[in-house]
Amino acid sequence: MKKLFITVSCAWLGAVWTLNVSADEQRVALKLTSSYYRISDGNNAADLNLRGNYGTQVGWIGFYRDREGFQQARAGYEKHADLGNVRLVLSAQVASRGFLGGSVNAEIGGDTFALLGFGRTNLHDYYNLNFDPNDAITFGIGTRAIAATELSLYRVQDDRLGTGQRVTHLVARRHFTATQRLTLDYSYKSGQDSTGQRGVGSGLVLTYDFEPWFARIGYDPDVNFTGNRMTLFAVGKRF
Repeated sequence: MKKLFITVSCAWLGAVWTLNVSADEQRVALKLTSSYYRISDGNNAADLNLRGNYGTQVGWIGFYRDREGFQQARAGYEKHADLGNVRLVLSAQVASRGFLGGSVNAEIGGDTFALLGFGRTNLHDYYNLNFDPNDAITFGIGTRAIAATELSLYRVQDDRLGTGQRVTHLVARRHFTATQRLTLDYSYKSGQDSTGQRGVGSGLVLTYDFEPWFARIGYDPDVNFTGNRMTLFAVGKRF
């Protein structure tokens, strides 16, 4: 699953854009995620990702391999900054095969807020976790004004390579208890692949957290604008 136009990981995966900070800033909070991707062309893949939070800093390492033998190790770093009504996430990524990338994302406002983001890479092949175009701009809105609920609507769109790739996400997260929550990420995409063929499709990802465990299942009928259908299965644990 090589990517010509989809190249760098955004700061959030299928969730409302909130600061990912451990309540205990003197402790490293870890999250281990194991994922399996079933692809309609038979090139199935697996990924392992370890993420660690320490206060306002986040780091991660990961490794991806598909059935055809493409594999890639990656690492990244995020810095979260709370400036009152502006909350920033600065991110940098590096991976084998010569990849470099970075992004800045902002949440502006109070309980109801605007979402803005910008990402750039060196256009080397890179495997990411969210399948959005990321030499891109991001814009949207969100709210936490409803009790125990977080909602966001945002678009990630290519602004560099002329593909017209656009992915719009509607994300809803509902907290049932302090340790249980359900997140739904519905997405609609349109745009061209690397050969100029145009594709459209709707995807859905469901994540259920029952801390310290979580499970995720998803479906994308046109993953990476390749025409291939993908089913995602993932499980993980927080430490």
